[in-house]
Formats: sequence, C-alpha cells, structure tokens
Amino acid sequence: MHAHIARLPRRAGRTAALAGSLAALAWTGAPLRAQAPVTKDAPAARVERVDSAAVARIEDEGFNRSQVMDVASWLTDVYGPRLTGGPTIRQAADWAMKTMTGWGLSNVHLEPWGPFGRGWSNERFSLQVLEPQKWEAIAYPSAWTPGTSGAVTGQAILVQADSEADLAKYRGQLRGKFVLVGAPRDVPARFTPQGSRRTDADLAEMAAAPMPQPSAQRRGAFDPSQMTPEQRLRFQRQQLVPRLIRAAAEEGAAAVLLQGQGDDGTVFVSSTGGSRDTAPNAPLVPTAVLAAEHYGRIARTLAKGVPVTLELNAQNRWYDADRNAFNVVAEIPGTDRRLKDEVVMVGAHFDSWHAGTGATDNAAGSAIMMEALRILKASGVPLRRTVRIGLWTGEEEGLLGSRAYVRQHFGDTATHSPEHAKFDVYFNVDNGTGKIRGVYLQGNDAIAPLFDAWMSPFKSRGMKTLTLANTGGTDHLSFDAVGLPGFQFIQDEVEYGTRTHHSNMDLYERLQPDDMKWNAVVVASFVMQAANRDAQVPRKGSTPARSNQ
Repeated sequence: MHAHIARLPRRAGRTAALAGSLAALAWTGAPLRAQAPVTKDAPAARVERVDSAAVARIEDEGFNRSQVMDVASWLTDVYGPRLTGGPTIRQAADWAMKTMTGWGLSNVHLEPWGPFGRGWSNERFSLQVLEPQKWEAIAYPSAWTPGTSGAVTGQAILVQADSEADLAKYRGQLRGKFVLVGAPRDVPARFTPQGSRRTDADLAEMAAAPMPQPSAQRRGAFDPSQMTPEQRLRFQRQQLVPRLIRAAAEEGAAAVLLQGQGDDGTVFVSSTGGSRDTAPNAPLVPTAVLAAEHYGRIARTLAKGVPVTLELNAQNRWYDADRNAFNVVAEIPGTDRRLKDEVVMVGAHFDSWHAGTGATDNAAGSAIMMEALRILKASGVPLRRTVRIGLWTGEEEGLLGSRAYVRQHFGDTATHSPEHAKFDVYFNVDNGTGKIRGVYLQGNDAIAPLFDAWMSPFKSRGMKTLTLANTGGTDHLSFDAVGLPGFQFIQDEVEYGTRTHHSNMDLYERLQPDDMKWNAVVVASFVMQAANRDAQVPRKGSTPARSNQ
C-alpha cells in the first residue's frame, strides 16, 4: 500500500456500553441514507438476488482446492521482492502470465506505461561496526541510492539539526564520514500485542461513519498552524533530512545512516535519499536504514566521545535500458451477448518495497485476486459480463500503474472514453493478509443495498460491515477519481500497521492462510454477483440500486 493511508481511528478503549450503542447503528440491510419505505406496490424495490448455488460452488472450489498460498509463495519466496523497474518484478509478471494462461484465462498480456524512471536492485549489503567493538548492524539500503564499489570504511558523525542554521554548522565536516541523521529515539517496551482483529465495536463505529466531506473540508487535514510545538519541531527536522542527504552527497560522505521506525529488529524501508529520475552521474550518496536499537548503540557511543568506525559494502545495480513499466492484465470473457462488452474488474498492486519480499504488501492482494479468477474459471459459474484482472506496478510510488491504466482506457476527470460507459465496478485488495470484514463504500450509499445482499452468505462468519467512509492509499482511488465505482475491502489489521507494511518482516510467514482463502472466496462471490446483474452497479450520486430478480 502506498504510504498516504487514510483510515478511521481505532479506539480500543471504548466501553461495552458505547459498543452496544454503536452496534445499534451498524448496517442491517437498511440504506445508509434516508429513503422512502418499501410498500406493497413496490415490494422488491430493495431486493437484490443472491445466487446461492453459485456461491456454494465458489466456496467449494476456494476452500477445498485453494491455490492461493502457493501463488503467494511463488510471488514472495521465488520472485520477491518486486520493486518496480527492477528485474524480479518482470520475472514475477512472466510467471503470473504463464500461470493464468495455464488456468484458461484469456487475453493475458502486459500493458506498458511510463516513463517510470531508472530501475534499481540491491545485490549485496552489509554494514559492519569495526571499532570500538566488532559487530554487524541490522540495516537495509534505501531504494534508488548508489552502492559503494566495494567495502568503504570511515568514521561516524551524528548530525542534529533543527534549522538551516544548525545544518550549516556541519558544512565541511562530512567528507568520508558515515552521517547519522538525528538523535536516537526512545524504544519503549510493548505491552500490547502487535497483531489484532477488528472488534465488534470497531466495526460498529465504522458502520456509523457519516458521509465523507470533500477533501478540502475534511477534519484532520494537514494544517501546520494547528501543530503543537513538538509536532512542529518534528516536522522541521523531517523537512531538513533531504537537504542533509544532499549536502552529504555533495561533500562526498561515505554514507548516510537513517534511524528506522519499528523495533525488535523490524525495519521499515522505502526510498529516502534515492531518486529514480536522476541522471547516472547526479550527486547521490549510499543511504541505509538501521534498526532503531543498532542506530541507538552507535549514537550513544559517539555521545561518550568514543569514535565509531564502520564498514559498508553495498552493491546496487541500475537499469536504464527501458524506463517504462507495465501492468499485468488477463480476462475471463463474458458470455451474455448483450453484456459481454461490459467489464467487472479486480486488481491489486503487484510491486513491493525491497527489504522483505512484499508478502502482505502486496503479494497477498495479488495472490487473492489471481485466485479469485482461478476459482471463477475452475468452478464454471456463468459470467455474463467480462471479468478482468489488473496487477499494477508503481503503486508504492503513487498509484502510478493504475492511474496510467485508467487514463489509457477510461480518460480523466474532464473527458471520458467509450470504455468508461462499459465499465461496471472495480474491487481492490491491499490491506494486508487480514480477513475481509466488509467494504468501504467511498461515499457511494446507493450501492449499499447490493453489497449488503452480497454479504449475506458471509455475515454469520464475520463479514457484515459497510461504511460510507473513504479509505486511501491504494488503487481503487484511480477509478474513483474518474467517476467509476471502485472499492477497497475492510480487513482485519493482523500485523499490517505494526510489523509488516514496508518492512524487512514482510515475508511469507506473516500471511494467514485461512484469511487468504476466505478473501479469495469473498472476492470471487462479489465479482460473480456483479458480472451477472441485469444492470450495472449504481455510481456515486445515483439513486439506490433497483432490484435484480
């Protein structure tokens, strides 16, 4: 998932009484906005037919002959990580296309988009402390930063800067040094579990959420004038980091060392200090992110006046031959003469960051969506509309692949292509491995009666929540932005925000097999229902969906 995430707050300290009152507001099949009651003259106004026999076939295939964990293993253990522009994501795409072709999917192909920028991969990395004692640091390179051309040795220096004036004091002192950026942070003990499931109170609060406000008017939007002094200082320090890295590069520092978020050896890594758009000879400096505990050890040693000598060996490779990227696309053709040109689409981002293997972010979503189409094909359920899968690249850099696909096929906010009218709905999975518990409606209350009916086979097993709230940071937004129905599922957090999202611990072992199977079954069921309706699903701002009997 892209870093800019908008979620409803989770308030674990809610009392039982509040949970009960919120539960009364939870979705029970009634529309989320006031509507006229059903009368005997219009008894089916809100009835959405559910094909129980098809759902049973989907469940049988998905629970008894699942391949989702094997797909996830191929994408992580064999072809992970999958950084956009690097060699492994193309290998993963070739495997995915071969696999989906073997399942009998049609029109399996790559769709190029771009330019994206330079490709990059890390081939070897080690950071060793040589003095005052020898030990190996837990650290990972930032993406799109240069390597070292062999082992490089130098002294460490800690730079603490709250302003440009503070930064200027270090000018001329960075050449050949390992530059630590900022004082070490506190790493408190954990007294609550890192993994969690959504409680009934969490889900009831989500169900009671009001219609989202326009972006410019949302409460909690970033406003520097409303920051506390502590927040303002933290913000100023963050703003100085790119300038410090640039100064280190220009002065010829050996490397920049950043303190990682996380603890217990978990390190969250992206591309701080890197650039995929620079010319080959642009001033960059090797940059690495350290485990907080190891960063702290070096910083505290320096504070005692004891010199610290480090050795870095980073072998990073750039790929400049093709600066474009691609999306992976495949289909199950529709069978209805009137509706087969219309499209129901599923998708997930295929790319990942590089410290782990991109398991929960987002091999999970890619494997779930591939498995959903396998289930539909293998179960033989009829599909009137065409069902299409898109596996997006460039999501971690800003939803780039899905935005390019939407622009190429459907137009933009001002101009729509003919395909726009033929598009029905898009479903996305990108909140980790956790069990699907409902759907974010993205402010589309007209679709609530449909989704409530489609959830009916799963409600007794925990999928029961619809929320008008928006959720951000992933590819359904590309469709929503041009007026197309695009939805992300509500999922249990598990360890997504605490341990795996963009971290070195985002590995196959963190996937939950039962949740993965469940998610593929739910997605396949929703897709089947959408593909077989007489009418397309309602778009945002339309009247509630009419019955589908």
